Amino acid sequence: MALLYIAAAHKSSGKTSVSTGLTAALVRRGLTLQPFKKGPDYIDPLWLARAAGRPCYNLDFFTQSHAEITNLVNWKSAHADISLVEGNKGLFDGVDVEGTDSNAALASMLSAPVILVIDSSGMTRGIAPLIRGYLDFDPACDIRGVILNKVGGARHEAKLRSALERYTDTQVLGALGRDATLEIPERHLGLIPANEAVAAESVIARLADAITAGTDLERIVDIAHAAGRPTPIQIDQNRTPLPTPDVRIAIARDAAFGFYYPDDLEAFARAGAELVPFDTLSDKHLPEAHGLFIGGGFPETHLAALAANQSLQADIRRALAAGMPAYAECGGLMYLARSIRWRGEQQKMTGVVPADVVVGNRPQGRGYMVVAETAEHPWPSLAISRTEKIDIPVHEFHYARLENLPADSNFAHRVLRGTGINGHHDGLVINNLLAGFAHHRDTRANPWISRFVTFVREEAT
Repeated sequence: MALLYIAAAHKSSGKTSVSTGLTAALVRRGLTLQPFKKGPDYIDPLWLARAAGRPCYNLDFFTQSHAEITNLVNWKSAHADISLVEGNKGLFDGVDVEGTDSNAALASMLSAPVILVIDSSGMTRGIAPLIRGYLDFDPACDIRGVILNKVGGARHEAKLRSALERYTDTQVLGALGRDATLEIPERHLGLIPANEAVAAESVIARLADAITAGTDLERIVDIAHAAGRPTPIQIDQNRTPLPTPDVRIAIARDAAFGFYYPDDLEAFARAGAELVPFDTLSDKHLPEAHGLFIGGGFPETHLAALAANQSLQADIRRALAAGMPAYAECGGLMYLARSIRWRGEQQKMTGVVPADVVVGNRPQGRGYMVVAETAEHPWPSLAISRTEKIDIPVHEFHYARLENLPADSNFAHRVLRGTGINGHHDGLVINNLLAGFAHHRDTRANPWISRFVTFVREEAT
């Protein structure tokens, strides 16, 4: 397996720009690239997927077992020329002080050679001890070279290269100058998702041009082919025949709602469900379906358009009032509330959830969560085949909070770690709707999709 791991010394070094540009540059050469992203992030994978022309899959120690991670990499890399993993934060960063959840640990587990993206702003000779420290810190981590980013010009680049050549054995695989046009645009919560960015293709093209001109692509490809191979796949899901779908689930997929894990979407087909996409901004009616799924996104940046589509909102209200099973995460929860207020603008939303959303300037909930189910959870029990109490690993990232929520509201989840809706609970239950701030990943520890599809199927019969 040809495999690369793109990491950095710290966050905001330009990993996503380099990873996206490198992916697009290699695709231009006729190679099939399979991208992956470490961690639970939704936005970076949207850019990588756009550049690769195929889905990007998340690799996350918190929600997945080691076997699930290696199986996924093997499975999805089977028909790719090169696979590329973009790290998160710094190479050795993580929650665990021992580094068991770090990028270095993941790269070592995957036998993936690492290329470091170094933000060289304000640095010359000092790059040498930095890189030497990274090379020496964990011998199991195979660092093969660096790409110098945000270089101040030819003279600056020469000083950086000279220091690395004199004091280290590190290969300099490329250098990229300071150029605002090579940065993926940002706004209030980080990078603008590729499903919203109107100029996404032109941004990716500029990144590919810069990578092609500023890096040694041939050497990078050689490094990828020197990779080892993760533990062999245990279950070849490509060969598992898919059942004939017997339920239809409407799914919001548009500029406002685009935060979905691609392997989660694939799991719906394995559970016997057909996903029927609709656009909350332009479609006037809800498609014919047995259930509804509205994932995360940024509804606050589309308030006027969402509010103007009253006929769709009316369809959703009627369907959920009639008992249609529905699941909504974060942005989806916000859309189903009475209203959303952000930066002085307030617009009416669907009104299924009896609360008002306020989007603030500071995170209300951010990071990994752990929840446990309550007796109010409407889906088939997670513990059907188990006797032990089950803690569910999830994550949250929201600047929004609910106001005016009735005190007697029912919740499907008790928060053991994190914030959720009120610091103690998440997962509002209203009729057959389950809506919360937590983002769930379909894994062996949390097979939420088969449970939801089973619930939809039971309610449809």
